[in-house]
Amino acid sequence: MTVQQFHYSKEEFARRGNEIYQSQVRPQVEQGNHGKIVAIDIETGAFELAKDTITASDQLLERYPDAQIWCIRIGQKGVHRY
Repeated sequence: MTVQQFHYSKEEFARRGNEIYQSQVRPQVEQGNHGKIVAIDIETGAFELAKDTITASDQLLERYPDAQIWCIRIGQKGVHRY
């Protein structure tokens, strides 16, 4: 199993992920997908949409094995609830 190295600080990672979501991804996925997960590669802007984080992330990693993944739940502030 390969350990992925992160290229950004936590703050930069979150900033890039949110920026890409708001400017590029959200207009494409928001309609009719409330509650689904979007996994975004913060380096390429590529994304996958699925019902959960594991599925979305796995689909994205199939296409981009070195993806730096940021996940967002459509229409909600957090990805997970406690």
